[in-house]
Amino acid sequence: MKDTAIFHQSLAQILEDHPYIEDFLNSFGLEIKPTGDSLQHFLDNLNPDDLEDLGVSNDQLRSNLNDFLDGMLAIQHPLDKVESLTIIGGHNKSGEAENLEFTLRPGEVVCIVGPTGSGKSRLLADIEWVAQGDTPTGRKIMINGQMPDGKWRFSTEHKLVAQLSQNMNFVMDLSAEEFIRMHAESRLIPDPERKVRQILEQANELAGEQFTPDTPVTSLSGGQSRALMIADMAFLSKSPIALIDEIENAGIDRKKALELLVREEKIILMATHDPILALMGDRRLVIKNGGIARIIESSDMERKNLQQLEELDNKLLALRNRIRLGDTLEQI
Repeated sequence: MKDTAIFHQSLAQILEDHPYIEDFLNSFGLEIKPTGDSLQHFLDNLNPDDLEDLGVSNDQLRSNLNDFLDGMLAIQHPLDKVESLTIIGGHNKSGEAENLEFTLRPGEVVCIVGPTGSGKSRLLADIEWVAQGDTPTGRKIMINGQMPDGKWRFSTEHKLVAQLSQNMNFVMDLSAEEFIRMHAESRLIPDPERKVRQILEQANELAGEQFTPDTPVTSLSGGQSRALMIADMAFLSKSPIALIDEIENAGIDRKKALELLVREEKIILMATHDPILALMGDRRLVIKNGGIARIIESSDMERKNLQQLEELDNKLLALRNRIRLGDTLEQI
């Protein structure tokens, strides 16, 4: 097992820090109480006759507990820090070489632009799979300048990319608060109640329309759902890369959403057709014919144009709000 220190903690500390151990022992018909004795002492002093009645030996119990803790600690422990992710070019659909080496770092916003069917999804799939020249594009993905550990490809707990698609449908009959709490508890987050409050508060800052903690997730509008999941992605997801698909159609505060993810040190990849969002990015990847055709650095002139576009966008947003509230547009 990876962390034997747990066995030397007091049962009182175990119940506070690792309550899932109590659930594990209860499943075998064993009870622990918050005393100063260590978990090791508890296991050493189990009555063999009682264990026989329960149908398990002491060695089997310890072996099963070791395996259980390995799985739970894999969820609880943070991922290795991703300081950089590098895309080494492959080729487009015509076999023409991309001839590039492109590095992304935490806090960067990189936009992916290109027509439908150009290969944006294939680029994402290469990153998510941590391609090593074994996908149709022949690209390679490096993490921290090195060939990545196999866990990024095969572990169910180590996901490189957290993806928020443009189409979202909730099927659970839960409130927004219950949904987030369930996710927080499944992640073994310390003080999950505080995290739930933080996510709901942040989601309401992003959403165009406010919602309450007891609002059923199936009743949330598209914008409210996106706001909730972006806040969830920022505060609960351990994945170092966030991919957002067409956030312009989400009905949320786009700028605040990006600032939130940047603040949480995510590498942000954003597929978009919105010129405002495209200019908010640090760089743009132009996809054509299945390949990365061009990398554009956002220029000072584009930043100036962005200010004008944002002013126009704010005016349009104000007009939309007037229509939403039942006002007329006889005077603009």
